[in-house]
Amino acid sequence: MKDFLKNNQFVLAEAAVIEKLRRRADVKLHDRLVHSTLIYDAVGREALACVYREYINVSLEHNIPILVSTPTWRANKDRVINAGVESKINKDNAVFLRNLIDDLGASHLARVGGVIGCANDCYLPNEALEVNEAFLFHQWQVDELANGGVDFLEAVTLPSVKEAKGIALAMEQQNIPYILSFVIGADGKILDGTSLADAFSEIDAVTKQAPIGYFVNCSYPTFLKAELQDVAVFDRLLGIQANASALEHHELDGASELKKEPIAEWGELMLDLHRSYGVKVLGGCCGTDGEHLRYLASNAD
Repeated sequence: MKDFLKNNQFVLAEAAVIEKLRRRADVKLHDRLVHSTLIYDAVGREALACVYREYINVSLEHNIPILVSTPTWRANKDRVINAGVESKINKDNAVFLRNLIDDLGASHLARVGGVIGCANDCYLPNEALEVNEAFLFHQWQVDELANGGVDFLEAVTLPSVKEAKGIALAMEQQNIPYILSFVIGADGKILDGTSLADAFSEIDAVTKQAPIGYFVNCSYPTFLKAELQDVAVFDRLLGIQANASALEHHELDGASELKKEPIAEWGELMLDLHRSYGVKVLGGCCGTDGEHLRYLASNAD
């Protein structure tokens, strides 16, 4: 994984998954586990595969590497137990994604990330777990994904540094690369008010095996306020998976209709982060799809 990132100067990441599935009439998302259970249903499994195929095919069309992530954002131990589903659901999702990549002949371009999310609401940092709580809460899922054979671990949509620290301490025990991805507000800071520079340095300092890099996700590209960030941020900011809309989180959350800016506008803002600041991995979050990735792939230098 480290060589994969070192040897490729531009890498795609997937675009929205849950949001695309939510808007399909033939798919019912689980009330607790969201899309993690779809692999156990023929219709759901194919719907899930369809979304991933769309993104992986962009990678294949342009011969550009891509990072794809398991649909396990909400499959933590508490939710899995309370839902009464297969305890190996994280492993099964990792195998599902790996097999899909192999079937598409994309194993030379695609790498699989094992994804976890924060324990509570990703937009409410006051609900975040303390460091020790987070370590204990997330350790089971981290272990399950690592044992599922993923290429790297990834915690996404994190609103708080303290919970991120606990996750990092759990992930470093697996001795495989891992990434932490934060939600930021329009002020360029993590939702708990911490600057990216401080967050990265605090987590790097508390871990023996630091993250391979950091991401920002679920935020519009301009939210990063790249020109105002400490230059050290871009030594550690590996990627961004950005929303399609410039609206803030409270405006987007629960919106009945899809919100998005013109793809070219979004795409040029993203590519500027790559060209001007060296952000290597570009992908999408809420409101994005294969056309967003195709714009990036077609216009990357």
